[in-house]
Amino acid sequence: MPTNFTVVPVEDSAAASPDPEDGVERVQDDEVAVDSGPETCAEGDESPLEDSPFMSNSDHESSCYDGKNMALFEEEMDSNPMVSSLLNKLANYTNLTQGVVEHEEAENDRVAVKSPQMGTFIGVYLPCMQNILGVILFLRLTWIVGTAGIVGSFLIVFMCCACTMLTAISMSAIATNGVVPAGGSYYMISRSLGPEFGGAVGLCFYLGTTFAGSMYILGTIEILLMYIVKSAALFGMNDLTDPEEKTKAMLNNMRVYGTCCLAFMALLVFVGVKYVNKLALVFLSCVVLSIMAMYTGVIKTAISTPNDTVCLLGNRSLQNGNFEVCRKTEMRGNETQPTQLWELFCKGSLHNSTCDEYFDLNNVTEIKAIPGLLSGVITENLWGSYGPSGMLVEKKEQPSISVSDKTEERYESPARTYVVNDIATCFTLLVGIYFPSVTGIMAGSNRSGDLRDAQRSIPIGTILAIATTSIIYISCVLLFGASIEGVVLRDKFGESVKSSLVLGTLAWPSKWVIIIGSFFSCCGAGLQSLTGAPRLLQAIARDKLMPFLQVFGHAKANGEPTWALLLTAAICEIGILIASLDSVAPILSMFFLMCYLFVNLACAVQTLLRTPNWRPRFKFYHWTLSFLGMSLCLSLMFISSWYYALTTILIAGCIYKYIEYSGAEKEWGDGIHGLSLNAARYALIKLEEAPPHTKNWRPQVLVLLKLDSDLVVKHPRLLSFTTQLKAGKGLTIVSSVLEGAYMNRGADAKLSEQNVKAAMSAEKSKGFCHVVVSSNLRDGFSHLIQTAGLGGMKHNTVLIAWPANWKQKENPITWENFTETVRETTAAHQALLVAKNIDLFPSNHERLGEGTIDVWWIVHDGGLLMLLPFLLRQHKVWRKCKMRIFTVAQMDDNSIQMKKDLQMFLYHLRLDAEVEVVEMHESDISAFTYEKTLVMEQRSQMIKQMQLSKTEREREIQSITDVSRSSIKRKRPAAQSPNTLQVPTGLTFEREAQLIHDRHTRSHPAAHKDKVSPSPDGVHMTWTKEKLVSERSRNREASMAVRDLFNMKPEWESLNQSNVRRMHTAVKLNEAVVKKSKDAQLVLLNMPGPPKHTGGYENYMEFLEVLMEGLDRVLLVRGGGREVITIYS
Repeated sequence: MPTNFTVVPVEDSAAASPDPEDGVERVQDDEVAVDSGPETCAEGDESPLEDSPFMSNSDHESSCYDGKNMALFEEEMDSNPMVSSLLNKLANYTNLTQGVVEHEEAENDRVAVKSPQMGTFIGVYLPCMQNILGVILFLRLTWIVGTAGIVGSFLIVFMCCACTMLTAISMSAIATNGVVPAGGSYYMISRSLGPEFGGAVGLCFYLGTTFAGSMYILGTIEILLMYIVKSAALFGMNDLTDPEEKTKAMLNNMRVYGTCCLAFMALLVFVGVKYVNKLALVFLSCVVLSIMAMYTGVIKTAISTPNDTVCLLGNRSLQNGNFEVCRKTEMRGNETQPTQLWELFCKGSLHNSTCDEYFDLNNVTEIKAIPGLLSGVITENLWGSYGPSGMLVEKKEQPSISVSDKTEERYESPARTYVVNDIATCFTLLVGIYFPSVTGIMAGSNRSGDLRDAQRSIPIGTILAIATTSIIYISCVLLFGASIEGVVLRDKFGESVKSSLVLGTLAWPSKWVIIIGSFFSCCGAGLQSLTGAPRLLQAIARDKLMPFLQVFGHAKANGEPTWALLLTAAICEIGILIASLDSVAPILSMFFLMCYLFVNLACAVQTLLRTPNWRPRFKFYHWTLSFLGMSLCLSLMFISSWYYALTTILIAGCIYKYIEYSGAEKEWGDGIHGLSLNAARYALIKLEEAPPHTKNWRPQVLVLLKLDSDLVVKHPRLLSFTTQLKAGKGLTIVSSVLEGAYMNRGADAKLSEQNVKAAMSAEKSKGFCHVVVSSNLRDGFSHLIQTAGLGGMKHNTVLIAWPANWKQKENPITWENFTETVRETTAAHQALLVAKNIDLFPSNHERLGEGTIDVWWIVHDGGLLMLLPFLLRQHKVWRKCKMRIFTVAQMDDNSIQMKKDLQMFLYHLRLDAEVEVVEMHESDISAFTYEKTLVMEQRSQMIKQMQLSKTEREREIQSITDVSRSSIKRKRPAAQSPNTLQVPTGLTFEREAQLIHDRHTRSHPAAHKDKVSPSPDGVHMTWTKEKLVSERSRNREASMAVRDLFNMKPEWESLNQSNVRRMHTAVKLNEAVVKKSKDAQLVLLNMPGPPKHTGGYENYMEFLEVLMEGLDRVLLVRGGGREVITIYS
């Protein structure tokens, strides 16, 4: 099995000109080895060779072998190169930046990258660290610890970090199973699970990355307006005391400034990514310095605590931005004066005032905001404190006197300055808000094209980065809970510490290290999202999975995806308009979790299938770990938000179905195909254990098609009828046979299959197609009937078209082939459906308004006649047609009781149909019946006696048919006298001349034994009118036998009485059917069985022809010898 990567030999010639802008070399077209098989195949081999990275058209001349040591293999040198040539090409392998081979096949220029230089630390570890550590750590982790408690926060961090660690293990296995080009997780998932899953998850990952940009921008604006430039708010927040009004103003500020920030960042990305890359080191330095300042501050609290304090009224935390002194009164000189805090809760002078009841009953207390590591505050922060929106932030251990006022439960007065919850909190909400802080693990795999040894660096760097960040997060949970006061932790925006960043109060040497560092960290993360998301969308668009996305695959001259950037900015603006970081975070959590879920699924599927190409260099993986990671991802989705989870799954499902029906077909060797193969194998083995129960029986159809001289389907309506009968359910095998040898007609067989598949697609017929080449049609159809299908998934019904012109020589399907097909289906215990006038059947676009489907139930065939109309009426073409069932009563049958019994039988079968019993009394056999039988037997006798070629035999049959028709006309009153001689002209003259010559030859076999030999072209001799008259006179007995057919009663008595009875049945039954069902949309008839002996085939065809005469749409039905419908549940 060839290794699946592309080999591009690059010459060190002057033809390659370096480009200082993008650091790549443009390789000339004539120097590029295109990845395709040879243009010409060996004689007799019509199929192109399989694409191989070691075979290219440009190397054919150099790989020609002229020696004699390997002469035994010289014919295979084009397709199977020598080992030395293979090793030489491997040594010249050059990695590609955009290694998605399908992207590059459509390009005229190939881009060869200079030798990558980045190692594990620079190329994987630091980018992952930078993407994982971000806005949630600096702005929300303290609030999560305070709300969920140390135990709850530890559980949240552990679940999320375990999810990413398990995903990283699965990703490492996929990333080391061959070369992973740019495209990251999208490339890995799509090539492992197929284009449908890859496109769906790729778009989910794109949306997640885009909303991550919104979250980082919102974090940037929150830090700017809340902690750096508070006066820059356009909608004043400092003047508002009502929390609801303050929240609305904050959201409006976020929308305005966020939109401006998004426009600036998009413009920066549009100008050039190289500027963003130059700032990457600055942003990374800010993250590292902020974390160092945080840890240093924690250690310092063990020695000396910061001076920041919190003011409590009773046990309630107060916003201390509106007052300086945490006391009710203070001494100014020798007088006691009220403080700013007193004025917030009281009205009037100090001695004559009306104060809030809770303010009067409780004292004001000032406590340390950062008690320090050794303070023992960790015991107070172990457990969470969840509550609704507007709940007061309280220190439960602090003594407090409660009051009956409702304001104790809900803060309503704009004059009061309590710290309250801005949103309702619960464990599941915190999981959704926190999870974005552990995303970013794909940063290393996205840079695989720039790594010195990607298969070594990606697993080590990614797993070490996740381990490092997990230690940081877990340690932060413990350190925050052990050193910061609980009411401060639950204060999301730091209103109790002078509206300062809570983490900033812990930092050393200054809070500005954390504030500035987190600001630039959020800016850098936002720029990285706006840079990566458009390229991800461009990769999806260039795969041509979804037609409407192809416009986003275009890029400007320097390679920047302009249209993709515009769409990314538009989607990002949606997140900006939401304006709340806490509302945006769960949305992108869903998209990232969906992506990680499918990474784990891809690894698990590949591991369980054990495909030969699954050979990852990373060995520390197991399918159980992948399933655990997949289950954890799914659980976190529904834990965070069940309605967001269902919405995300619905979006992914819609994308999947869209790609399945509208997207381009791709064959990437994905694991889903292997999974389908294993599932099919298992199902086939289970099906073969026992035949299907009657309740599960449905027609599994083998359609035998006829192709014209151009190898195009002659009766496409046969496929339409199959679609209407099957409605996409069960098995459909469409087959045809070509006469000849496979070595000579192999290309015709493949062309025929393509034409049949095109016809199936046009008629919306889902199934399998197979065209075989056989020495003759009879053997080919016989082989198909015997061998079509696999295991338990075999056909049980054969559908063919009635050979309408079976009496004519130009029809290649003769009555011998047809009757043999009938016999073989009977012997194989398979049902047979024969459609007459199939070209008159409705197409899938027609809607039959009024009409009936008439079933003529003559003999019981297992109930197939009852089942077929029911199945047809499930389709929209036949849905409005009513079902009528006719049965035949003989002389000694009670027709009234038969009708009641049949109605009861249909009732138990749950079928809605009208019932009618047709009485067929015994009657004398008519002269017409005798005449039809006589002509039929004469034709049969002639064919048996004459040793003619196929062409002459068909001419003879047609001649006798014409004579019999003439005799019927002479029987009519308006016909000419039987003694009148009609001299034929034109083609009729030639046919009758040939007939007379043949009869003359047959009457003198001894005289012509050595003189006459059959010829495919008939008898070559000149006839005149006089000679014709003379010949007719000498053969008067033969002509009289034909002309006076109805006056010769003894001739009737010599007929085969069995044939007479059969013909009588066909004629009488046809009269009844035509009378009752002439205007029916479709007539279903029991098909009589074929003759048991090899002779009498032509009689059988005549019986069927008479039975169906005068009807437009007829379906002859012959059961397979088993019950297919039951009254039981």
